[in-house]
Amino acid sequence: MNQSFRPAAGESLVVGLGNPGPEYAATRHNFGFMLLDRLLAAGGSEGSFRIYSKFPAAIARVRIGRRPVWLVKPLSYMNRSGQALAGLLAENPDFDPQALLVAHDDLDLELGRIKLKQGGGSGGHRGVASIIEEFGRADFYRLRLGIDSPLRAVDTVDFVLSPFAADELPQVAKVLDRAAEGLSRLFTAGKAAAMNELNRRDKQPLPEKGDESPSDPV
Repeated sequence: MNQSFRPAAGESLVVGLGNPGPEYAATRHNFGFMLLDRLLAAGGSEGSFRIYSKFPAAIARVRIGRRPVWLVKPLSYMNRSGQALAGLLAENPDFDPQALLVAHDDLDLELGRIKLKQGGGSGGHRGVASIIEEFGRADFYRLRLGIDSPLRAVDTVDFVLSPFAADELPQVAKVLDRAAEGLSRLFTAGKAAAMNELNRRDKQPLPEKGDESPSDPV
């Protein structure tokens, strides 16, 4: 499908990283894709993911809090994630780079940990590195979803392309719920409130949201 893609002023892009194809669907490296599926299922969607073959990417539009948000799954495989995103942004030169958030798996965090940050290097993640290279800047937001580091006897590639173990799935579900809740916090209350919610080790009950209005573009 080669429809036009035109995010309006005030709309954000949440890009989840992963590999296309059913053989990768449940793997650790597809944590970003899993989060986008969770966000779409949460409600408020304006349709399912549609394939835009010219980029290529699967894209859906949802509302998170009161904010219209575009969910983007690059379909160019992990190591070339930036190529799909570059095509999207080339058609939208006025898009604010700080309204971009990339969600991805992270070997440096244990399963259950989430970290929201803005800017920095790729941390060795090839999907993020591809986006930085193609985008020409690194000041976008990242939502890092911990998957644990492999044992020394396990090859890193084999580890990230392996599915979560059965006893890890309840924790995975909790992470996805918490990440979705944190993104809602980001879009309703801003970066500081979202970081306070997502980056701490022990989750505490959220304060009432009231009528907070974020000043951050994302």
